[in-house]
Amino acid sequence: MKKLLSLVLIALLAFSLVGAQAQGTVNVFNWEDYISEEVLELFEQETGIKVNYMRFTLNEDMLVQVRTSPGSFDVVFPSDYAIERMMAEDLLQPIDYARVPNAVQILDWLRNPDYDPGQVYSVPYMWGTVGILYDTTRVSAPIDSWGALFDEQYKGEVFMLDSPRDALGVALKYLGYSVNSKNPAEIQAAANLLIEQKQKGIVKAYQVDETKDKMVAGEAALAVVWSGDAQYAINLNEDLAYVVPKEGSNVWVDSMVIPRSAPNPENAHIFINFMSRPDIAQMNAEYIEYSSPNAGAIELMGEEYTGNPTLNPSRETVGNCEFFHDNNDVKVLYDTYWGMVKNAK
Repeated sequence: MKKLLSLVLIALLAFSLVGAQAQGTVNVFNWEDYISEEVLELFEQETGIKVNYMRFTLNEDMLVQVRTSPGSFDVVFPSDYAIERMMAEDLLQPIDYARVPNAVQILDWLRNPDYDPGQVYSVPYMWGTVGILYDTTRVSAPIDSWGALFDEQYKGEVFMLDSPRDALGVALKYLGYSVNSKNPAEIQAAANLLIEQKQKGIVKAYQVDETKDKMVAGEAALAVVWSGDAQYAINLNEDLAYVVPKEGSNVWVDSMVIPRSAPNPENAHIFINFMSRPDIAQMNAEYIEYSSPNAGAIELMGEEYTGNPTLNPSRETVGNCEFFHDNNDVKVLYDTYWGMVKNAK
């Protein structure tokens, strides 16, 4: 089996090197700290294409940039619901899968996703869950519910995600609603719960990328995090544990897409194919410690990956989660209530 896999990888490598004589640039717009620098260097060495690498922190920030700066990006890494929005606004061009043969490595359950029917516009890059990272030495019992985030015994001990969809999604799930609720009463109830949590002094801070390092340093007992950030922190602090609460959560997929206004679509396809090569997908997954959608990469990572419930949760756990969907028709409502949460005293 290993010999066969090696032959497959050699074949894929040879195919990817078709672009070795390519010239020019590829403008990549990705999340903060979400790719191996070594991978970018290898891409430039193997293809001759220079990578102009730019970063964003939230899908909402990325959407503004793509809308207002046409011709600036060749490959963008949006999440599922942002892909839906980009499709609705005609911001994307279809992927030419004849130029992305390594896409055959995508796991079956991530093919034909409901946010991109037929997988016309996106190639999955990473996936994961949203859950609670907690310090086992500072909680009264193992955590299994979102309710711990609203428990006054953890006053001043909770980091929340500074993201409206994620924070409101947590409250919605705890209350028994969908993370995609468009019901004004349900959204208001979720916002009220977050406001009450903040007014009681339970929230230590709303933040994003800095949470994982602060949890490693022991600055709080509980934090809402993405699963890859949880794995990063657990690797550095053995007292930390991660759970997807029993009420369910958000399962997300970040994918590679090509804007309709991309100035270098050929190089964009070469880049996406390179990122989808099993050995490259393995390097990225091991570097950023998120879940890989690439079957070849998973085989290369072996038991260390497949036996890790943070990175490879059970089908039951994933089945109890939801993808975010585009909520543009109620975005004003979400933004209004999010503003109330952030301004609460």
